Amino acid sequence: MPVRQKTVEEQVVVITGASSGIGLATAHLFASRGAKGLVLAARNEEALRKVAEELGRGGTRAIAVPADVSKREDLERIARTAIDTFGGFDTWVNDAAVALYGTLDKIPIEDQRQLFEVNYWGVVNGSMIAAEHLRNRGGTIINVGSVLSERAMMLQTQYSASKHAVKAFTDGLRMELETQGAPIAVTLIKPSAIDTPYVEHARNYLDKEAAVPPPTYDPHLVAKAIVFAAEHQRRELTIGFGGWVIGAMGKIAPRLTDKAMELTGYSSQTTNQPERPQMRDNLYRAREDGDMYSSLPGEPRKTSLLLEAQLHPFATAAVLAGIGAAVASLLFAPFTTSGRRPSHAKRPMPRYQPTMRRTGNGHDKRVMGPGHISQRGASEGRPQPRH
Repeated sequence: MPVRQKTVEEQVVVITGASSGIGLATAHLFASRGAKGLVLAARNEEALRKVAEELGRGGTRAIAVPADVSKREDLERIARTAIDTFGGFDTWVNDAAVALYGTLDKIPIEDQRQLFEVNYWGVVNGSMIAAEHLRNRGGTIINVGSVLSERAMMLQTQYSASKHAVKAFTDGLRMELETQGAPIAVTLIKPSAIDTPYVEHARNYLDKEAAVPPPTYDPHLVAKAIVFAAEHQRRELTIGFGGWVIGAMGKIAPRLTDKAMELTGYSSQTTNQPERPQMRDNLYRAREDGDMYSSLPGEPRKTSLLLEAQLHPFATAAVLAGIGAAVASLLFAPFTTSGRRPSHAKRPMPRYQPTMRRTGNGHDKRVMGPGHISQRGASEGRPQPRH
């Protein structure tokens, strides 16, 4: 059975992790596109309700559902709320996640388990609940992974491992649903470093304040990819060329990539400021803030050419082909003779060729060479009488 995806204007969309960062940007973008309804889920009830109220004032019907995605019963309650309020949902976005910074020997196993409860099992349970509802009506499941599903990052090993697991699960789910003929699109979103409160929300076991490796990208770019996937079937969408390069290099030259990341891993993920003991993370409980952007200095990139190429592959191919043809014409122009006389070709002989001859008085005189009418015989060039 072919995949069935409605236009955004016809859709009810469920978004987990909707109170901050990528989830918050995604909620705003769906609302601006005129989504029929939004079901917003997160642990931060106060921030979540503010988002729902703000979107409501803009004309979007948005419902706030306080929930912890590490608990399956909370995810089931999100689905029931969507069904009771709107009669169902069409797209389910698994975005909620937590993070850890530190070496493997410093992070307690309990914290590592909690990270997997949110990042992996939250995605698994959310996806399975969504698939059951969408099996007959069609729709889209969108899982927010990471470029770190392609290449592990030291000091974020647990986070990288959870995103590897999310990628494997998403691929397996897609294949099973296709085999069963379910009309459901399954998309994996792979952001690079994004300018969200990721660092502020992460639990940090390092001796310095944590950071994300540059360059960072605007969360609205990830939201753009998610909203696009809700209408267009895509297997994966990657945001940010920098993260893609690391993943590609890890496959081409894995040992060299290891060494490069070992050299830069600590400096690229820390600032020169000591870790703040009073900094509270959201590993087990929600933080009070509901920010879209990080508090760290620096402006994120507002565009991702890599993303645009994935959203519009045929247009991109046409543009690249045109550029390639133009470049080729410039490069090979000196070696072609089309439209111009070859360098070795003889020029045509003119009707006359002026020459300079020295006269008897020592002066040069301009006279006409052979072929000029003045040099022809009396009968040349004139009609002859008929006999």
